[in-house]
Amino acid sequence: MSDKLPFTSLALALTLFLVTPGAYAQDAGDKREFVGVCIGFYNVENLFDTINDPAIRDNDFTPEGSNRWNTERYFEKLENLAEVIQRLGQNLTPDGPAVLGLAEVENKTVLEDLAQQEKIRDRNYQIVHITSPDPRGMDVAYLYNPTYFEYISYKAYPTIVEGRPDFRTRHQLLLTGNLLGERMHFIVAHWPSRVGGEARSRPLRIVAADIARHIIDSIQEAEPGAKVFLMGDFNDNPNDISIRKHLRSRGDKEGLSEEELFNPFEDFYRRGIGTNAWRDAWSLFDQILLTPSLLGDDFSELTYLRAEVFNRPFLRQPSGRFQGYPFRSFGGGVYLGGYSDHFPVVVFLIRET
Repeated sequence: MSDKLPFTSLALALTLFLVTPGAYAQDAGDKREFVGVCIGFYNVENLFDTINDPAIRDNDFTPEGSNRWNTERYFEKLENLAEVIQRLGQNLTPDGPAVLGLAEVENKTVLEDLAQQEKIRDRNYQIVHITSPDPRGMDVAYLYNPTYFEYISYKAYPTIVEGRPDFRTRHQLLLTGNLLGERMHFIVAHWPSRVGGEARSRPLRIVAADIARHIIDSIQEAEPGAKVFLMGDFNDNPNDISIRKHLRSRGDKEGLSEEELFNPFEDFYRRGIGTNAWRDAWSLFDQILLTPSLLGDDFSELTYLRAEVFNRPFLRQPSGRFQGYPFRSFGGGVYLGGYSDHFPVVVFLIRET
């Protein structure tokens, strides 16, 4: 990897380049240096083990199931995902994500197997996971690098829908800790899907959005100026009512109030850039939003620099009808041996050293 990787900081209107692992400096005429860190989210698409769990609907992902999900396919999936995580964010920080939110993981065992893959084993990723009541056993979780992030606590928030006592879906998972010594809060979510149609399922995602907003409000009330990230597969786009109105988010940093969230992926969506595709249309369901406390221009504390949809060519379907779509594990019931049906997303923070 080159020791001079150019990128642009909109906040500083300066060209920065990598000078040491994780550190940045301005042009040669300026001696200021910066440390950089990456935060990511990835829906890894059906990361199941091969063992039948009678408590969930995982029959398709067993050796006898419709997907013929065996040890070979499982470990190929793990290796593929580890390749993505290894390369995620490396254009700015060689160690990749310091904190990585994940969706569609079956249990803690698959996370342990993932963290031990050769391509990322040396990062010593630690796991934060809790089993949720999702009928398919799909959970959200975190991997974090203890070199950058010091764990403090976690808390799970269930999605309770009034009048629907039988409704079960993923928890929203709050992780609190110190990122390079600064207290941070992360919320990872996988909101209810659009099964049954976008309009019919919309109220469920609004409930999830209101819960996420409540979590953030509670943190900010207890800790004024708190630094909070909300990441996940929201099954809604940045301009949908759940994101814009109920989370109170905007894609414009100018004039953003403390009660709002900044959504850097709103601009990507306006430009037609998505993270998942369906019926020849792109959506941008995968997003990372942040509180205004992470914005600024003096960089004395960790500050938002920029965002990215990680849609590198190796992650795209190479040919056929779905050429250019995310290169997934299965398509039309056929094993493809790809990565996921979603692209990951990342945000970068920097701080003057």
